[in-house]
Amino acid sequence: MDPESEGPQIIKVTPLQQMLASCTGAILTSLMVTPLDVVKIRLQAQNNPFSKGKYFVYSNGLMDHLCVCEEEGNKAWYKKPGRFQGTLDAFLKIVRNEGIKSLWSGLPPTLVMAVPATVIYFTCYDQLSALLRSKLGENESHIPIIAGIVARFGAVTVISPLELIRTKMQSKKFSYKELHRFVSKKVSEDGWISLWRGWIPTILRDVPFSAMYWYNYEVLKKWLCAKSGLYEPTFMINFTSGALSGSFAAVATLPFDVVKTQKQTQLWTYESHKISVPLPMSTWTIMKNIVAKNGFAGLFTGLIPRLIKIAPACAIMISTYEFGKAFFQKQNARRQQY
Repeated sequence: MDPESEGPQIIKVTPLQQMLASCTGAILTSLMVTPLDVVKIRLQAQNNPFSKGKYFVYSNGLMDHLCVCEEEGNKAWYKKPGRFQGTLDAFLKIVRNEGIKSLWSGLPPTLVMAVPATVIYFTCYDQLSALLRSKLGENESHIPIIAGIVARFGAVTVISPLELIRTKMQSKKFSYKELHRFVSKKVSEDGWISLWRGWIPTILRDVPFSAMYWYNYEVLKKWLCAKSGLYEPTFMINFTSGALSGSFAAVATLPFDVVKTQKQTQLWTYESHKISVPLPMSTWTIMKNIVAKNGFAGLFTGLIPRLIKIAPACAIMISTYEFGKAFFQKQNARRQQY
C-alpha cells in the first residue's frame, strides 16, 4: 500500500518532493548509525592481514603496522597490538585510544555520499514503481524487486568512489591531506577506474539487499495494515516493516560486505606503506581465503554491529521518507482545494 498510489483519491508526490523527503532521513540516519558503521568496519578490517614477499602488514582496524619478517622469524620492529574481542570491546578501545570523535570518523564523506545516494535511490525506486504499476498493474508482486534492483544498481555506480573514500576514513585514522595524496596517486597511476575498486562486491551486496528489502517491506507493510484493520500504514507500521525487512536482508548479504571492506582497506594498506599492489583477487577467491583462515563464521564478521546499525537505519530512513511524502501529499491536496 503505497501512500501516493493507493486510496480513494490519488494525490501525487512530485520527484522533487520525493528528493526532499529522502534528504531528511539520510542526514538523520547518517548521524545516528555512523558509530556502528565504524565499529563494523574496524572488526572486519582486523581480519584482513596479508603479505607481500618479506613484508607483512597487520591491521587491527585502528592502525596498520609493517614489519620485516624472514622465514626463520627474525625479530620484528613493531609490537603486535591487541585485537578486538567483539563489538563492545571494539567500541571501548576506539573511544579510549582515539577519543569519542573517532566514532564519527568519515562522517563528512558519509553525509556527502548519503544525501545524493539516497536521493537517487529512493526517487528512482518510487518513479520506477509507479511506471511498472501503470504497465503491469497495481498488484504485481515483482514490482518492488525489479524497481529495487534497478534503482540500487544506478545509485551504487554513481556513489561508489565516495564509498571507497568513506571506508578508508573509517578503517584507519588519517588526515585529509593523506587521503588527497592517496586518491591523486591512484588516479594518475591506474586511471579513474581505480576509484571503483570494490564495485563488484558492493553490487553483489547492495543489489540483492535492495531486492529483498523492498519486497519484504511491501509485504510486511500490507500484512501489518491488514492485521490492524488499517487502509493506510501508520508511522509505526512503516518503522517496523523497515526494521524487520532490513535485518533479514543484512544477514543474507553480510559476506559480500566483508569482502567489500577487505578489498577497499587492502588498497589503502598497500599504498600507505609503498608496497606494490598485487593483482586483485576475485570476490569468490577472497571468500574462500576467509573461510580457510577463519572458518565459515569469518564471512559473518561484524554481524552484530551490522544488525544493530541496519535495523534502526532502515526503520528511521523509510519511516522518515514515508512521513515526508505524506506531508507533501497533504500540502498538494490543500493546493488542489484552492
